[in-house]
Amino acid sequence: MIQNKKIAIIGCGNLGTSIANGLLEQADFLAQNLHITKRNPSNLLYLQDKGVRVHSDNLIATKESDIIILGVKPYNVATILKEIKPALDKDHHTIISLATGITLDEMYAVVDPEMVVYRAMPNIAADINESITCICGRNNDIIKDEVVKNLFNSIGFSITIDESLMEAATVLGACGIAYVLRFMRAMIQGGIQIGFDAKTASQIVNQTVKGAAELMIQKNMHPEEAIDKVTTPKGCTIVGLNEMEHQGFSSAMVRGVLASYQKIAKD
Repeated sequence: MIQNKKIAIIGCGNLGTSIANGLLEQADFLAQNLHITKRNPSNLLYLQDKGVRVHSDNLIATKESDIIILGVKPYNVATILKEIKPALDKDHHTIISLATGITLDEMYAVVDPEMVVYRAMPNIAADINESITCICGRNNDIIKDEVVKNLFNSIGFSITIDESLMEAATVLGACGIAYVLRFMRAMIQGGIQIGFDAKTASQIVNQTVKGAAELMIQKNMHPEEAIDKVTTPKGCTIVGLNEMEHQGFSSAMVRGVLASYQKIAKD
């Protein structure tokens, strides 16, 4: 369904660019159906060569699109909504906000209360069509839901959740990718210390983490079930795992998740 929709990404920063790149990877998506805007779009002009409309006019982007994705910072959402409001048609447009912490109620304080509005939280893996995107909406129906899920499925995998869980989804799905990358960096550093050069250590760690994730997905296993297959009595794996736990590995991860969540809740 998404191939027939015209899409505008307003305030196209890192996440918006990842979504744009993911969409452009779809064989049936027409580049000319995509508007991306930014106050200074000079670093996005390379996308013009692919047929994308790149400019700074949010009103034009809104008028010529069916779906408007707001990729702006949270403190700019209300300002942008006020700017594009004259071009919004509640019977035609669908608004999707990517802004952390901005509720549907806050957006409806600006736009028509009958407008179809969604919140969505993808992550930067959208750039390679491997994002997890959590979605919630209001005034939506089955058809609208399918269109929005189809959009985000084109850059990975999407699930629908209650709005009350959107901040938690931000922590696990968006912040979470940074947690995993920091874990990978630490593994690479350890690999260098025990003898590998940086490039080889990176190759081993990258494939190991990819393999672990695929194992969980394809086998539908709990992590501890898989760990039991690796740990042998008096073996080196259990020694390493126990040392990590003695140093607070799991506790540090949980505390990091909670700290991120508390930051969003506080703001």
